[in-house]
Amino acid sequence: MNPECKIELFKENGDIIEKAHIIPYSDTKDNSFENLIILCPNCHTNFDKNSAFSVDDVKKWKEIRKAELESFFSKKYDSFEDLKNAVVPLLLDNKSIFENYYHEDTKDLWDIFEGKILSNNRILRNILKQNLKLIQNHSYENYSNLAIVQKFLLHIDEFEATRVNEEKIRRVLFPEEINSLFGIEPLDGHFLPSVESIESLIEVLQNNGQFETIVLGIDRPYIQIKKKDCISERIYLNDTPRLRQIYYDNNCFRKVNVRFESLNYALKVIKSRGLEFEFVDINNLKEVIVNGVKIVFVYEYCLSKVKLLQFSPEESCVILNLHNWNGESCISTEAYELAKEMKVKLLRMDEFYGFINSIK
Repeated sequence: MNPECKIELFKENGDIIEKAHIIPYSDTKDNSFENLIILCPNCHTNFDKNSAFSVDDVKKWKEIRKAELESFFSKKYDSFEDLKNAVVPLLLDNKSIFENYYHEDTKDLWDIFEGKILSNNRILRNILKQNLKLIQNHSYENYSNLAIVQKFLLHIDEFEATRVNEEKIRRVLFPEEINSLFGIEPLDGHFLPSVESIESLIEVLQNNGQFETIVLGIDRPYIQIKKKDCISERIYLNDTPRLRQIYYDNNCFRKVNVRFESLNYALKVIKSRGLEFEFVDINNLKEVIVNGVKIVFVYEYCLSKVKLLQFSPEESCVILNLHNWNGESCISTEAYELAKEMKVKLLRMDEFYGFINSIK
């Protein structure tokens, strides 16, 4: 746009925008984003036919407009949710363009729409760089959402730098984890270790009136929540970047006492035998009832007498030590003796299969 032009481009019944080629299309056959500018009809005519403005003038207009837009899209947000609302439409637009036009038989269309991705990427870069503090971070890169965002920013830079290359060989590909982080498409990742973190999240969701249910004992366990528009949504517990961010936003990271992957596996064993389980308390995922038997899950390298006393188990309950890396030594002799006095049953994981079969 000509910064000196005062004509309103947007009217009630539409717009009067015209796309102009900075360097004539007849000379270059260049329809790229870099060679296009938006002008009103008068400025377009004065530039093309009357030579009222030079190519350098028009390029400067574009740079001015670019700076204005970058300033506009450099807002700092108060929460990740606000950031997400700004970022998601741009990511979805890019995703749609890529999926529809990145094919051999649509190369001409891709060459046109690739410029739209470039424009969206520039906005995304400005937004994200201004709001990095809202992203969960960890000193270990594999545990860090900030590392994912930084990789995405590298991808944006490389995408722009290599756009004019015929081969378009790129070393930093689009990180799919970005779509997980911003809730666009769940990632089939790994489980975060702490059961206690999930319990903390359930409490937060309950307090916010969002919690509906949690489904465990399946390959892709999930928490089902109610969004503001009353639509139910699943948060998959192996959608790692998204869950990390949710924990971070809600201060739900907790020390690991029981590993979630081990707990979910034990619950899968129960279901595989045609049995159902119910939680004694939804805020305590480590205790379930199966066919009238209470099972308490613990995760101890060696379940000792002291630890058993700390658990204060009820009579007739079963305590399963999910930590079975050291075989029979995962439960001490003293703990077995105390369990008899307490009238509780202690099980190792290798004994659990037979026990579940016995209570069918």
